[in-house]
Amino acid sequence: MFWRNEWVYSLPTKVPDHYQTVLPGSIVDLGGRFKQGDKPLFLHFFNPDCPCSRFNVPQFKSLVKQYGKDVNFGIVVMTTKNYTAREIQDKFDLQVPVSFDTSLAVSCGVYSTPQAVIINDDRKLYYRGNYNKSRYCTDQRSNYAQQALDSLLHRRAHMIFDHYALTAYGCGLPGCRQ
Repeated sequence: MFWRNEWVYSLPTKVPDHYQTVLPGSIVDLGGRFKQGDKPLFLHFFNPDCPCSRFNVPQFKSLVKQYGKDVNFGIVVMTTKNYTAREIQDKFDLQVPVSFDTSLAVSCGVYSTPQAVIINDDRKLYYRGNYNKSRYCTDQRSNYAQQALDSLLHRRAHMIFDHYALTAYGCGLPGCRQ
C-alpha cells in the first residue's frame, strides 16, 4: 500500500477539462479578500484532507517565518468540509489570514493542492506552482517557491523553472470535473 501511494502521488494531477491558464504577468483580482498593500502576496492553496498538503505545512511555516516582514501571506482552503479559520490557523500554528473562497483558485489558475501563488506588488501573477520537487519538501535544490520569492524580492529577472515546478502534483480540487 505504501509504494502504491508513493507512486500515485508522484503522478501529475490531471488538468480539468474546463481549466483556463492564468499566465505570469496577468493581473489577479482577489476582490479584496487579502490585504496586500505595497508588498507581494504569497497564497498557499491548501486542502486539510490532501496528504500532500499536510506534508507541506512545515515548508509553508518556514517561508512565513523567513519572509514575513517583506511578504504578506494567506491560506486559501480548498475543501467542501466545514472548517473555521481558527482551526486552519491552529493546524499551521500561524496567525495568517484564511479564506474559504474557492473562486480564488480560478483567479490564480490553480487546480490542485498544495500550490503556491505569488502575486507581486503590482497585483500580477509572478509564480504559480509547487513548493518543491520532493513530496516532503526536503530537496533544498528544488525549493521552487522559496526561489521564486528570492527572485522577486531581489528584483531579478523572472526565473525560468523546470516542469517539476510548474506541473501540479497533489490532490485535484473539490468540484473539479476530471
